[in-house]
Amino acid sequence: MLKSYFGPVVAQLGSSVLLPCSAQIPLSLEELEVEWRRTDSDALVHLFQEGEVRPESQNEGYRDRAFFTEEIAKGNYSLLLFNVTKDDAEMYSCKVYSGTESSENTVQLKVEYLLVTTAMHVVSASVGDKVTMSCFVESSSESIEEVSWKREDRETLVLLFQDGEILADASDERYRGRAEFFTAEISKGNFSLILKDVRTEDKGEYICEAFTGHLENSTTVILQSLGFSSLHIWILVLCFTTLILVVGFSIAALSFTSKEETTQLIHICLALCPNVCMSLAFILWGVNEEIAPNRYTLHEVTCCATVNFLRALLVFKLAPDIAKPIRRLIEKSFEIEYVAITLAVCSVSFSRAIEQKSLHGVRILNLMYGFLVHISVKIVFLDTKDLMSDIMNLAYVFIVNLDAKVLSIGKDQDLFMIYQYQH
Repeated sequence: MLKSYFGPVVAQLGSSVLLPCSAQIPLSLEELEVEWRRTDSDALVHLFQEGEVRPESQNEGYRDRAFFTEEIAKGNYSLLLFNVTKDDAEMYSCKVYSGTESSENTVQLKVEYLLVTTAMHVVSASVGDKVTMSCFVESSSESIEEVSWKREDRETLVLLFQDGEILADASDERYRGRAEFFTAEISKGNFSLILKDVRTEDKGEYICEAFTGHLENSTTVILQSLGFSSLHIWILVLCFTTLILVVGFSIAALSFTSKEETTQLIHICLALCPNVCMSLAFILWGVNEEIAPNRYTLHEVTCCATVNFLRALLVFKLAPDIAKPIRRLIEKSFEIEYVAITLAVCSVSFSRAIEQKSLHGVRILNLMYGFLVHISVKIVFLDTKDLMSDIMNLAYVFIVNLDAKVLSIGKDQDLFMIYQYQH
């Protein structure tokens, strides 16, 4: 009386599925009774009786989810099941009664799913701490092909599990050696991330993403509320020191107006010390953030550190009498000025070119930077009589240094350009 069906019916978690059951010849609705039941518990999924459906007879777990089609009169007794859950995966029976005759078919429903969950979507840590970001993966498949932790841009790979192995070498260099799984818990579906030696740059959103077959799913964890590191404290100390120096030297300058030599020394300290402190604070900030060349923070650190470094010279411009020793120093020691600014600030600016081993690009950028700073200082002090000579000398330095050697200070540190200045 009923058509036979072979093979299981497969549905994805949360989707809809049709469990087939149909008669070879349509039966009279007056004597027709159709029952859909689970074979494991005999729970009534749906019932058609005395010419109408009986939703009040349904098991609570299937109420408002299981329906007959509108083709019962045509002999189609299939069951439409919405919002499929994991518990729906079972064997179902379709029993059809018509008068004294009866027939039964069974249909197996398999549910495919890949669940990725976390215990806490927001976690907090302080700099230097070890933090755990939870991620639990549950799948209908026997094995999970891939689980990865990435930053919010989905490009920065923190840690990767693939084909039964942890591929630590595939991690971004910023997380290499700091990110780990609970190895013993992987078989239980625990892919929580252990992040050691937390840095300020680690703050942000992390994505735990899993793949198996044609299924994929993910969850996010936000790392926030990072505390102060020792470098942060030093930066604050330098900022407060700058404020104290400004107030202290200003009061001293007003108090010792009678002694010319003392007043000159105080004015020099007032112009020099606070700006040097702020320049150091910005450089420490850059080191603490471990800024990458493609971030706006890099440009902020470079510009602010340079501005504070040169601000003292601009202050001396307003006081020509006490600017004389500084002017003579600038005129006679180009090497000191060029090396100091290049090594302290410029090498950080062009670290990306260095990492990419674009040495000629680094040389050109460093020379351009040094040239602009040097000429700017000359113009500020109205010392332009040797300006053309300086331009010619810098052009010569540019040509010579196209073949200059680069000194590498440590494997993981910035490379610094060392140039010889020749007249």
